[in-house]
Amino acid sequence: MIEIDGSFGEGGGQVLRTALGLSLATGQPFRIANIRAGRSKPGLRRQHLTAVRAAAEVGDAETAGARMGSGELTFAPTDVRPGRHRFSVGTAGSATLVLQTVLPALLTAAGPSSLTLEGGTHNPFAPPFDFIARTFLPVVNRMGPQVTVELQRAGFYPAGGGRFTAEIEPTGRLEPIELVERGRERGRAARAMLSSLPLHVAERELEVVAREPGWADAERTLDIVDDPAGPGNALLLEMAFDNIVEVVTGFGRKGLRAEAVARAALKEAGEYLESEAPVGLHLADQLLVPLALAGGGRYRAAALTEHARTNIEVVRAFLPVGIAVAEPAAGCVEVAIGADV
Repeated sequence: MIEIDGSFGEGGGQVLRTALGLSLATGQPFRIANIRAGRSKPGLRRQHLTAVRAAAEVGDAETAGARMGSGELTFAPTDVRPGRHRFSVGTAGSATLVLQTVLPALLTAAGPSSLTLEGGTHNPFAPPFDFIARTFLPVVNRMGPQVTVELQRAGFYPAGGGRFTAEIEPTGRLEPIELVERGRERGRAARAMLSSLPLHVAERELEVVAREPGWADAERTLDIVDDPAGPGNALLLEMAFDNIVEVVTGFGRKGLRAEAVARAALKEAGEYLESEAPVGLHLADQLLVPLALAGGGRYRAAALTEHARTNIEVVRAFLPVGIAVAEPAAGCVEVAIGADV
């Protein structure tokens, strides 16, 4: 039984989700204590329980402690069950994080899977759907599987109510990949999403983008959410290169001017472009599990977040794979994974 301290590192739900995903993929049971000890409301919340229950369904697992507010959980999978699954967070909690919890095991399952996930799809505290679709999954698909997602309805914080599907064609084994150069820039695009908000909010965001050096010629679109579950706004900035597509998201909220949303997103996009590293801060965190399961790989990022460094330690608890972090140049971190690292 693997023992995990949930208060380690960033002390949030990432420790739990990574442990669940690796437990499913490796078949190893684990016990976690001090769940989300670093948060103002520690213990399991609704979206974490959904992730636990989703993992239990996919892994035909036995659990103990899977209840609201619980600070401890024991999880023992028996077998990975591909097929049709439907998971609903029931709040604006992130449905994309639930996908990332069960996905690692389904990438090499015995058969294809079709998932329907409901909840928050555009949540400022989790990877938005567009990042999953345009940045994360294309890299994962280079490792052998084929995963496609389709957004059926956007769900913003705090109302939620979003829904998307994921179709997973597994591979026999994940292949290591290297991602150390961006390649040639292919273009930029800006998309302003609106849900039950005035049109001028999105128009003002796109006007700021149009005035920004380097973004004047970017493709700009306005996306009004059909059948909205509640108000919401997101500005998505996409930068496409030969080897990677990076998506940066700015989220609107009450009391924050549209111009401020756009400027914050442009600042983050500018920092990514200035670094010249292909892998953004969020992708650097999310690539660790699939590459570790592949047994090898290498990528370069501008830096590693506390989330990423925490993930490294959880991976080491489940897999006998070497993970080395080096700084080959200023403003560049290289992560190498493999038996000889």
